Amino acid sequence: MPSSPDFRLDGYDAVNDRVAEQFWQHIGIESTELAVLAEHHTDDQRHSYYVLHNGAVTWGIPGEPQLVALHLQRDVEACTFRFQHERLALVPMAQSWLIARGCPKEAIVLSPGLGTDAADEATKALEDRLTADGDHFALVTSYTDDDPARMQITVLLAAIEEKAPLRFRVLLHEVDTECWTHTLREGGFSTYEQATAWWHAHWSGEDVPLPTTAPATRYTAAPAGPAVPAAPAPRTGPTR
Repeated sequence: MPSSPDFRLDGYDAVNDRVAEQFWQHIGIESTELAVLAEHHTDDQRHSYYVLHNGAVTWGIPGEPQLVALHLQRDVEACTFRFQHERLALVPMAQSWLIARGCPKEAIVLSPGLGTDAADEATKALEDRLTADGDHFALVTSYTDDDPARMQITVLLAAIEEKAPLRFRVLLHEVDTECWTHTLREGGFSTYEQATAWWHAHWSGEDVPLPTTAPATRYTAAPAGPAVPAAPAPRTGPTR
């Protein structure tokens, strides 16, 4: 079973009032609903890295990401702390975000028995790329459906290089609740309109397979680089 987080902040104060307020708004206020999926602490206690699941999101806005990547930075001499965080849809994306901020890859793997197992080698390979690579794609949007009848997550990415072939990528994460395994697949699209057309058709219940594509080389979990298209990112999904 996942455990409640220990942020190791006894005796520490936020570096200023703004950080204190932000930490309460984004982390502290829902701390009782947070469960640790993976964590790593440096030996000097200056850095802590967490992949957290936020159970409170289930009762919030439909489709919102349920994972939090959290990086705590402590000044052990001044007994103060800062933090960075990102809300993300997939565990490999949270791991990638933390790795980019100094966490060793091997130190932020999920604790045994947490989450579902990868159903096949294709899933493992794609998750490895998402976890290990860094700066070629930016997150546009995601949608998480935790309905036991159809547990799945879709993620839309855009290449930072605007002239990249198949600039837009959709990730589809599907859970088999009987076997408690999951698959992760990737589809490539030349235009934003093609990607969002697939997205809307998929969430409307149509059986539309993802177009196969050669692996992209690098990803990033957080928005970066050139702006993505001005059209609203798709947020449609099943109603609750």
